Amino acid sequence: MATAFSSDGEAALRRELGPAAAAAPRGDLDGFYEMGRAAAFVRGGGFRKVALQFPDELLADAAAVAARMEAATGAEMYVLGDTTYGSCCVDEVAAEHAGAEAVLHYGPACLSPCGKLPVLHIFGQQPLDIGRCAEAFRELYPDRQSRVVVLNDVVYAHAMGELEKQLCPEYPNIVFSRVVCEDCPGRAPPGEVWQFGRQFLVEAPGGLQDCSMFYVGAEGLALTSFMLTWNRCPFSSFDPATGCGRRETLNVNRALMRRLYLVERARDARVVGILVGTLGVAGYLAVLQHLRELLRRAGKRSYTLAVGKPNPAKLANFLEVDVFVLVACAQNSLLDSSDFYRPVVTPYELELACNPAREWTGNYLTDFRDLLPGACAHVELPPAIPAAEAVPDISLITGELRATQLCDPPASQLPTSTTLACRDQTRALAKISPAASFLESRSWRGLEQQLGQTPVSKAVQGRRGIAIAYEDEGHEQP
Repeated sequence: MATAFSSDGEAALRRELGPAAAAAPRGDLDGFYEMGRAAAFVRGGGFRKVALQFPDELLADAAAVAARMEAATGAEMYVLGDTTYGSCCVDEVAAEHAGAEAVLHYGPACLSPCGKLPVLHIFGQQPLDIGRCAEAFRELYPDRQSRVVVLNDVVYAHAMGELEKQLCPEYPNIVFSRVVCEDCPGRAPPGEVWQFGRQFLVEAPGGLQDCSMFYVGAEGLALTSFMLTWNRCPFSSFDPATGCGRRETLNVNRALMRRLYLVERARDARVVGILVGTLGVAGYLAVLQHLRELLRRAGKRSYTLAVGKPNPAKLANFLEVDVFVLVACAQNSLLDSSDFYRPVVTPYELELACNPAREWTGNYLTDFRDLLPGACAHVELPPAIPAAEAVPDISLITGELRATQLCDPPASQLPTSTTLACRDQTRALAKISPAASFLESRSWRGLEQQLGQTPVSKAVQGRRGIAIAYEDEGHEQP
């Protein structure tokens, strides 16, 4: 854990710097980036300013793509090179800073719906050896009557039609999922699944749990999210980069045990930090309000934090926070917090910890929109009960008793505020903030300007090196 926060700096001093090798632009830009479809989208919408969002691995093509799009459409193109949060999400905040009227999102995507700007997803047509993929499928599923649902990374969606033609005649019970960039228009029909930007129909007698899953793509957050959500289905995968198929050996039970341990940590927490991990996914403001109300009813103090992309060093600054909850898309919400000073949970895990009416059923949820009122998995908070009638609960981590009853909901009229107090004899008012009071109790509270208190002095050469071994260590200073 110590290496996540600091190091002795020796590696940085010994590192040799040189010009970075820039990635060579692609040859077939029109085919890979679907220039015709993108230009038709811009012209059809009459957009005059368009933001082009690229992940890091595709930035080498950004200038050429922007130039061709401007020539084809006559609109102004703005390249978004660094995203505010994950590159799989549409960065509407950066697009609005440029005054863009629409966004062209390139590369892998989580397909979370956006709430403000029109978006066209262009995944990029990564190469796939269809023959080798079909051969790996036959090796993994020798029984031709196997019920298998084929999922794929979005960058290989263009090749799924050809793979379907090869496998469907041999496997009558195979189902290919379809990538969709919008939510289900209404409630899904029985047997039809709309989740994670995928749509497919399951006709197995026992439903989805009677099917196996075959994933075409590299190991990553998307596959992990699929395996945790559909944890009753055995998974296999084919990695196009290596050309190898395998049965996924991720111990789903162990992974779920780890997540349930984090739920127990959330039950013990008294102060919770709500991390804003997205500003573009539709419904994020509603879930923020939902989590604040949930924590208030559970008797926990909450603070909303917007820190960009979370890392151990950033979150270690908030020592008073016992646990963090990350509001992000379905892929980025599963953050491995083993290197963090405090655990990071998902909104669903916080609901398991704070809502007595929600019980663990074996179905894991990664999309926070499923928790909102009117959604498929929403569970109302039960009415508050007197403390004398509450069933005592014991922490499985500390072994101490803890309160589990919910507080009463707020009254219809605002109560008398207790955060305002007279500061001096002039009857001036000051607001009492718990966070500010905690900050005052710290011995170090950050850098202070001290304007007019520090004498002006000439700049002099300071020490060279790092704190563990300065160059003049052991020599007297003149």
